[in-house]
Order: sequence, then structure tokens, then C-alpha cells
Amino acid sequence: MTLMPLDITAPGVPGVLELGREKLTAAIAGHDPHPSMRARQIERWVIHGRATDLNAMSDLPARLRNSLAGIVTPLTASVAKRSVATDGTHKLLVKLADGQLIETVLMFEEDRRTVCVSTQVGCGMGCAFCASGLIGVARNLTSHEILEQLLLARNELLEDEKLTHVVVMGMGEPLANLSNLLSALAIATSPQGLGLSARHITISTVGLPSRMLELADSGRKYHLAVSLHAPDDALRTQLIPTNEKTGINAILDAAMEFFRKTGRQVTFEYILLGGVNDRAVDAERLARLLEGRKAHVNLIPFNPVDGLPWKRPDRDAVVVFRQALEARHVTASVRKRKGADIDAACGQLRRQAIQDAAIADKI
Repeated sequence: MTLMPLDITAPGVPGVLELGREKLTAAIAGHDPHPSMRARQIERWVIHGRATDLNAMSDLPARLRNSLAGIVTPLTASVAKRSVATDGTHKLLVKLADGQLIETVLMFEEDRRTVCVSTQVGCGMGCAFCASGLIGVARNLTSHEILEQLLLARNELLEDEKLTHVVVMGMGEPLANLSNLLSALAIATSPQGLGLSARHITISTVGLPSRMLELADSGRKYHLAVSLHAPDDALRTQLIPTNEKTGINAILDAAMEFFRKTGRQVTFEYILLGGVNDRAVDAERLARLLEGRKAHVNLIPFNPVDGLPWKRPDRDAVVVFRQALEARHVTASVRKRKGADIDAACGQLRRQAIQDAAIADKI
């Protein structure tokens, strides 16, 4: 494992993506006779040229670069720490302009380059097995902060490599910040942006039925992954407190409506907690719940987290669980474990950084 501190962008200076084309053009107007053209050049440098410094924008006049210093910065976020796992997974601790910390993960598999992004600082859903929610939620991320995560991850790649897939499964509940997320993804999928395919973007949710329907009505054909994690309301409410107000049936109904409107099969995420929800009887109940529905189950063996009581399931239990689902014609897969040696489960790197800072303050 490598852990490397990097330079931090000074807070208080607006970013190129934060300003947007109109405000960026206005900021340039007093310094150059061609503000619209320069704004387009600067945007291209940030989105396509991987520029994190104005001085890297070589086709801008030096006078303009000097004039814009302190007025605008390419990116407002920066990588505070980087962990690289033996399987190549990059986990980035990202520092925002206000000093808040979030996490972004870059994963490699054959020709895929997948980035997992956060949508909130922390998480307010309170899932019992998740490190992200242990400290609660501070705020939503802005659209430019979500988009900047994609750029920071992309900048980790070799010059001839591109991001191919996005999973919105990092810190926070994506559908609780749906407007900002959709704005960021609109740029990410545009030809002038990163040119990503909507078919290669998956948005995860604990299951907010009204927001799931809003996503379905957005006109964007993103994939949807619902964190189910239990075959009945009693157990699910223990694991996901928000379930008390929604209930599994409402979530399943919204998922099927999403499929009807978008044509996108919904994936149900199911984290396997040893001795809790990984028994054969749990698999049978889950199979009955989903039988006949257009759905796929992604089984996720739990990654142990310090401070949480859950344990990873036995390998045999995972095999039996999957077989029980498929015996009832419910398709299932087991998620490959990525970044195991760098605590890649979301929220752990941020939590450790916060704990380290608290200890340092006491010294």
C-alpha cells in the first residue's frame, strides 16, 4: 500500500466548473478581448486537458493566466491522500474547498476503468453496516464537486486511458441529492464533457420510492441499483432505519415502475452479513420476494469495518445463497472484492483521517 500526501487547492477561489460558461466568460472579460473563446479554451483544458493549474494552459496568453490567478482555479477539490491497492484500485481522499473530506475510488478490470463517486459529505441514512454513516451527514455535494471527482479519478489514468464506467455508490444517498447529481452527469455524458455513455452509469439508492420515480421520469437511461440487504421489513429496518417509513413493497413497486419507464433492469444489492442475513432461509425468502420480477441480485460479502460488529460470511454460505436464488430463476452474481488491502469500503479512509485529526488536536 502507498499513501501519499499531495498539494491542496487554496479554499475560497471559485473553480472553472463551479462558475460555468457564462460567469467564467464574465470573469475573463476585463482581462482579454476574446472572453468567450478563452472560456471555451479553459473549459477544454480542465475537462479534456487534465489541467490542474492555469500555467499548464499553454495556448492562453501568459498575461491572461497571470491576471486570472486568484480569480479562478481549474478545480476546487484536490487529492489529500491516495491509497493504491495491490489489485490496482486507487482510493482517493478528496479535500473540498471548505475543508470537508469525501472519498472517490478508481477501479480497474480488463478494459474497464470505473470510478465510484460520492454525492454527500458523510451519509444520513444510518445503515448499520456502513462506515460512511458512522459520523452522519454534513451536506450535499454541489454538481461541480461531483463532476470534479470524475476528473480527479480520470487524471489518475495514463494519458491514453479514459474512464469507461461510473457507479454512484460512494458516500451519501445519491437520490437525496438528485438534482445536483443529474446536473453533473449531464455534463459527464455530453460530447463536450467526458462523453460517457448513460448505459455505463449506475446510480445506487437505499430505496427512496418518490425519488426513484423522479429518476425514471428524468429521461436519462441510467442504471439503478437498490440496496435491499434483507428479505423482509423487520430485518431490513434493523439494518436500514429509513425502511420504517418506506417498506420493501413500496421500494419494489417503484423499482418495477423504473423498469417499465426506462427499460433498464434494476439490480438489487444485497450485502451478506455473516450469521445475520446470509442463511439458506434468508435466500429462500428473498427468492420468493423477487420471483417473477425483472431483477438481478448482486451479492456483496461484507468487508469488515473497525467499530462495527458484523463479520464476513463464510465462502460456502455465499455459494449456497446464490444457488438458492438461481434455483428460483432469480439471477445473481457475487461482487468481486476490490482494494481489500487499503480498506476500500466506502467511508473508512475519511473516518480514519478525521480520527487522526482529532488525536492530533489533543497532542
